[in-house]
Amino acid sequence: MNICGCLVHAAPGTVTETRARLEAMPGAEVHAESEDGRLVVVVEDMDDRKASDTIMEMHQIPGVLSVTLNYHHFEDLSQRDTARGPQAGELS
Repeated sequence: MNICGCLVHAAPGTVTETRARLEAMPGAEVHAESEDGRLVVVVEDMDDRKASDTIMEMHQIPGVLSVTLNYHHFEDLSQRDTARGPQAGELS
């Protein structure tokens, strides 16, 4: 699991189009928007695409002034499941 929280700053007059383009990106979800063009976006890895690739693509959206990574969480779920061992009611 790879989750990134980003702040995207859009130029005045481009916020609506920028938000639509961000929401159309697989693995990206806009959670908040301010009056001055800042958007809070969460980006996750997809089966066929890394979050870092999506973030880099955000920089290419017309009207985007900046993309700042504010939060990052990575967890290797396959190792966590293996490390936990059998639980009550499970066969080992």
